[in-house]
This record gives sequence, structure tokens and C-alpha cells, in this order.
Amino acid sequence: MIARALNQKTARDLPFEAFLDLAAGLGCVGVEPRNDLGRPLFDGIAPAHAAEMARTRGLRFLGLSEVYGFNVWDDERATQIQALIDIAEAAGAETISLIPSVDARPTRPLRDVMRDILPMVAGRAVLPLIEPIGFETSTLPRKAELVDAIEAVGGVGAFKLVHDTFQHVIAGESELFPHHTGIVHISGISDPDVALDARQDGHRGLICRDDRCDNRGQVRRFLAEGYEGAFSFECTEPGLIAAPDSADIDASFNWLSA
Repeated sequence: MIARALNQKTARDLPFEAFLDLAAGLGCVGVEPRNDLGRPLFDGIAPAHAAEMARTRGLRFLGLSEVYGFNVWDDERATQIQALIDIAEAAGAETISLIPSVDARPTRPLRDVMRDILPMVAGRAVLPLIEPIGFETSTLPRKAELVDAIEAVGGVGAFKLVHDTFQHVIAGESELFPHHTGIVHISGISDPDVALDARQDGHRGLICRDDRCDNRGQVRRFLAEGYEGAFSFECTEPGLIAAPDSADIDASFNWLSA
């Protein structure tokens, strides 16, 4: 049985408390609340109270998302990262998510940015997770580059990565890095008539036997290589996120685990 988790994007229209209830009912070990859903993080609930709401349901805050374009390094980005670290610590969240730019803005070298982040998390109980994005326009499309950077800046234990099963496929990667991975985001594309590329990022859904992203194979490899973390549904398919169905999500988790 895999450790289940739920990213708030998958149930973005639910109120925060209902999202927690959904995750608890699915037997999740934790959740990933988000600050990019068009409303305040935790629906404006104070971080300590939000944490208590999660704990009473047996849930951990596995991570808070996100700061986008973290490698477009400037005072604004540094302030956003520091603020998310502070909120995560107040809420007892284990990690924060940092997303590289996929637009045309100039970026600083990855290793320089990571060296600037290191003192921000020194002595804190929050781990920054960086998520490579496989788009052609991405400034960090592949995990291998990130792992090299983590090791080069002395960041082993201070940084981990997010493995996204969809991004892994469209980036054309084959190698997994389970010991550098903080969480695995899962979602699938079943339509046989579309190209597996960035255009499908807004249509990632639950996983079934028609899945073209080989979620089952990826999960099997992670477990075989010693990964002990959670597998979190991060879906974007409009019909699903507008009306997430607990039975459908449970069935998808079960199929993935079989």
C-alpha cells in the first residue's frame, strides 16, 4: 500500500475544511495546501489553527505550495520564499515548493540561487523542494541537473526535489532519484489522440489502465529503489477539480497500488 496524499489543486474549489475531510476520508497521510488558487492560503485561517484542523483528522502538512519563478532571483522572490518558510514553520508544514520559471524572464544560475536560499532555511524545520518542469520553455526541465546542483552547493539534506510523473515523461527522463525526492506528484493522461507535451498540463487526471504516463511503472520503481515518501494526486482536469469524487480518487489510488 502506498502512502497516499492529496494536493489541494486536485480539489481546488472545495473549502479548506472540506478538502481536509476529503483527504482524511481517503486515508491520506497528509496534504499539500496551496497559495495559488485565487484565494488566501488555508482560506485565511491562521496557520496554527489550520495545522490543528489537519492534526485532528490525522493529517500532516507535507508541504506548502508555492513560489513560482524562484530562480528569477530578486528582492521580491527572496521575500516570497522567506514568507512561505515562516508560514510553513508556523503551520508545522514539512516543506515548501519552489517552481522554476517557464517564461522568458532572465534567471540567475541555479546554484547561485540555491546558495542564497541555504541560509534562509538554516536552523529551520522546513525543507525546500524544487520541482523540475519538463516544458520546452522551462529553465529547469530535468532532475539530473537539479541533483548535480544540490550536491555541488552542499545541499544534500537541505534541499530535495519534487518528482512529477507527468513532467518526468514529457521531459524524456528515465532516471529516478528516490533518495533526493521529497514527494511524488501523480497524475495521468489517458487520451490516446493527444501529444504528451506541455499542452496537456491542464488536463492531468486520475490514473486508470489507459494511463500513458506509466504512473504504475514509476511508482513500482520508486518503491523498489527505497523511496518511503508519499504519492500525492496533483490533477488539473477541469471536471475533476470542479467536483472531486472520493470514490473515483480512491479507486485510482487502489488501481495504482495493485
